[in-house]
Amino acid sequence: MKETNFNTKTVHFQTKEPARNASKAKPIYQTSAFVFSDLDDMESFFEGDKEYLYSRYSNPNTDDLGKGVALLEETDDGVATSSGMSAILAGVLAVAGPGDHIIASDDLYGGTYQLFAVEIPNFGIDVSFVSFQDIAVVKEAFTDKTVLLYTESVTNPLLRVEKLEEVFALAKEKGVKAMIDNTFATPYLLQPATLGADLVVHSATKYIGGHSDVTAGVLVGEQSLIDIAKSKVITLGCNLSPFEAWLACRGLKTLSVRMERQSHNAKRLADALKAHAGVERVFYPEFVSEKGNGAMVSVDLAGHINVEQFFRSLGWVKIAPTLAGVETTVSYPLRTSHRTVPDQLRKELGIGTQLVRISVGIEDENDIIEAFTQAIEKA
Repeated sequence: MKETNFNTKTVHFQTKEPARNASKAKPIYQTSAFVFSDLDDMESFFEGDKEYLYSRYSNPNTDDLGKGVALLEETDDGVATSSGMSAILAGVLAVAGPGDHIIASDDLYGGTYQLFAVEIPNFGIDVSFVSFQDIAVVKEAFTDKTVLLYTESVTNPLLRVEKLEEVFALAKEKGVKAMIDNTFATPYLLQPATLGADLVVHSATKYIGGHSDVTAGVLVGEQSLIDIAKSKVITLGCNLSPFEAWLACRGLKTLSVRMERQSHNAKRLADALKAHAGVERVFYPEFVSEKGNGAMVSVDLAGHINVEQFFRSLGWVKIAPTLAGVETTVSYPLRTSHRTVPDQLRKELGIGTQLVRISVGIEDENDIIEAFTQAIEKA
């Protein structure tokens, strides 16, 4: 399907079932293991003649998800994992080992920051956090042990659009790998591998699944790195269950139509809030893609707005510590996604008491605008 348009790929990415099992919808292979007729038949798996042995190793549903996102991202291959965090871990360990050094952006999602600051060093890997807003600062952070640059295509929660071409050019100059979290942009808006990324990661819990009913991750990239990542997923038990992979694949089929609608609604909401006296600043990406700039909007409410009253006044808009479902939701980064980020770094980044992160859904745009304007006015 290399020559097929993106909207068609999202619907037809799954492998076809054999003619004897001609189900229109992909079946759920809800099994822990696959059976064999005799020992020679089992040995054929290890010789590469059969695809499946044990679902921790691989499964038709999890393979569909990994390969489907890889198709949309225009990369060689992919692997589905139990969450976005485990996908990041698998990607890091595919590149870095004891004694190596990683340079990571300082304005990452709070959970990713925690992973890099606390857990990754336990593998003997050193991590430096620097601002990626000035590529010269990133360049200065290199050591002779640096093997990986890590950042987000659109950052969480301040929605800074990364200068990916500069990052990839620096990685190539220095002979290191570049890994990008593309969760907010999705492959609908942006395909970092086509610009030079070696690995691209998604929290498939978000826009890939799209309906707030699955927790999953996907890592895609060049074949040699994905092969290593797959072995890490198997050994560390980071695999995704068949049913959750099936749900994420079902969600992926509507990625284009959801992102088109949600990006439109987000732009309308951002424009409306920019004109509101109760909003100090609106964070909304620009120049992500010709198709749009994504479905996330963050705002700094004006100092006189009571944040707690604002959250109590949202009506049908749900308060949730996640994002990207078809329903509009709102979160408070200070107490959720960035709770574990050091206070000083939060202050430097601008993640303060008045910051609100909005995940815009597919509802009527006027209803969304009304919900937030009336909540601000009541607060």
